[in-house]
Amino acid sequence: MNSTETVSPTLQDAFKDVMACVATPVSIVTAVPGDGGPPCGATVSAFASLSVAPAMVLVSLDRRSRTLEVIRQTGRFGLNVLGADQDDLAMSFASKGGIDKFYGTSWTTEQGLPRISRAAAWLASTVADFVDGGDHVIVLGRVDAAEAAVTRAPLVYHRRSFGTHRPHRDPAPGVPA
Repeated sequence: MNSTETVSPTLQDAFKDVMACVATPVSIVTAVPGDGGPPCGATVSAFASLSVAPAMVLVSLDRRSRTLEVIRQTGRFGLNVLGADQDDLAMSFASKGGIDKFYGTSWTTEQGLPRISRAAAWLASTVADFVDGGDHVIVLGRVDAAEAAVTRAPLVYHRRSFGTHRPHRDPAPGVPA
């Protein structure tokens, strides 16, 4: 389906209900304009590992997103997998408009990209491709740097609310908890 086709409200509602049943990681995609302007970022739940060799991820951004526009210009993005207690940041970075989403947020610059403090994991990526996905654009990224805070639980979105993952049992020997 292309972005100009419409879906009946009933199907849209049913689709949203089904997708709400899928627990997803909550992440903030960040970028810095090439002209040295202020950094930008957007909350995403559509993020996934794509490949190990080479290391690649995919993220899905609203095609009207300023963050997507900056990523198209610079060809780079950061991905901050939020920690379980960072739902306030998820909500702040999900807002639309010209507000400074980084105001009051603790962050640093690594690999030339914004890295949010206390995130459960962080990636720096170079764009490999853009793929049309209806009202969103899928950004395929080659991972340039990665770091996980193995002691931080991730923020997860499930059934329209934030939470975190709790294992059923102890992980296998040698696997980080």
